[in-house]
Amino acid sequence: MTALNIVLCVLDIILAILIVVLFLVQEGNDQGIGVVAGGSSDSYYSKAKGRTLEEQLKTWTVICCVLFAIVSVVLYLSLVKAW
Repeated sequence: MTALNIVLCVLDIILAILIVVLFLVQEGNDQGIGVVAGGSSDSYYSKAKGRTLEEQLKTWTVICCVLFAIVSVVLYLSLVKAW
């Protein structure tokens, strides 16, 4: 294994652990079927939704998932092609 492969493996493991931790820290949806019934979402919370901790956790989870996918593909290519 080259130094690139080792760095990518370590980065892949760190991102995987980070995704699991971010996923477990997030709260579940408590709205349930109320969303289908057309509950009003015109509140201060809905207007400031992007700044809440929950939305930031979701954003970071998506970013980590995309990075994990990219690093995994690059790691696979580097192992198969022996870069």
